[in-house]
Amino acid sequence: MEKTNNQRLCTHFWLLMVDRQLSRFLPSLLRLAPTWVGIRHPFKKKVFKPQSQMAWLFYVSRGLVGAGTASYSTLAPTIIADLFEKDHRTWMLSLFYIFIPVGSGLGYILSSGMTQATGHWSWGFRVTPCMGIVGLVLLILLVPESADHATKKPSATKENDQTSTWLQDVSSLCKNQSFMWSSLGVTTMGFVTGALGFWIPLFLYRAQLIHHSVPPCEKEESCNTANSRIFGGITIATGILGVVIGAEAARRYKKINAKADPLICALGSLTSAPCMYLAIILAQDSILTTYIFIALAEFLLSLNWAVVADILLYVVKPSCQSTAMSLQIFLSHLLGDAGSPYLIGIIADAIKAQQADHTYIWDFRSLQYSLVVCTFVGALGGGCFLMTALHIEKDQLKAAQLPPPPSSIQGIENKTYISQDESL
Repeated sequence: MEKTNNQRLCTHFWLLMVDRQLSRFLPSLLRLAPTWVGIRHPFKKKVFKPQSQMAWLFYVSRGLVGAGTASYSTLAPTIIADLFEKDHRTWMLSLFYIFIPVGSGLGYILSSGMTQATGHWSWGFRVTPCMGIVGLVLLILLVPESADHATKKPSATKENDQTSTWLQDVSSLCKNQSFMWSSLGVTTMGFVTGALGFWIPLFLYRAQLIHHSVPPCEKEESCNTANSRIFGGITIATGILGVVIGAEAARRYKKINAKADPLICALGSLTSAPCMYLAIILAQDSILTTYIFIALAEFLLSLNWAVVADILLYVVKPSCQSTAMSLQIFLSHLLGDAGSPYLIGIIADAIKAQQADHTYIWDFRSLQYSLVVCTFVGALGGGCFLMTALHIEKDQLKAAQLPPPPSSIQGIENKTYISQDESL
């Protein structure tokens, strides 16, 4: 049984890493794509016209990949919850969520490395499908065998479960204060990580232009992709360290405080906000200092990944966990990382439009001022987790309560007792 569970976990880890890698290829594409050259040099636009005509196919393909990975990301944590309990479950979830920063960081490193090696950004997208095929093979070979145990485990309590419709589950989740506030906290985390992941390498490049440490990028082959590789390495290292320390801190602190999980999440979000602010503001003075504070901010945010998943699993009854996970993922992407890069870009363009001097300085300043929004959103997320702490004990007790056994069983037991009494 232990070997089967390990096989299943390895499959989940691999698929999550592939998903996060692909999610980071898109920002790298948009930063490294030669459309910049087309904008600077209109006479070269003909070179890129065939690619723009096929843009719809790229977005459709990305949408299909997103649909598949969203389905997987919804079910995988609940499957892990079925296989493990209490502290063991927290550790398994932490191992699972380690691959969010690992996959994200590898996405930056692989995309920039393939671009530099081949001279074209499109080769970055030809790496991930190979890894996806490996994940598919792991699913086919390993998961069906281990699925039997996962389906047998809850069968013992199936008689006591009260069936409910999807709308009833959604309605009960909306009344669950801990779930709602923690979901808003996760959404703010998605907003911050999405915006930083999309814009930080470009922000650092513009800061380096001010310091005259890199030449202007006029051609794709001359673009310096070191920022993407360094940022990817920072994401991997701080992500692994943050997830492990966050899970262990929650496990230990929970022994003396039932509100440990949301308090640790609040600490991570609130302390990451000033680190982000210092990283953004000090970029004009020192690139090294910016990297240090970026690493601190990512480490503090990574404290939350495994802990917020564990919160959902014990404040929501088992029959609603998959629905709750899907709603949380949908909300965090819709209001978080799906729109935050676009919003930051709009704010930067609006600031730059107010300036008559269109130089490298204002390219940097406009993005710098717009990224400050992330610090306020991060602090708001800390407040959401503090609100979660106010309700978590009550909602945990509600989720742990089992429905009473059917009255028919009680009637049989009472009749047997009476019949034995009369025979005396």
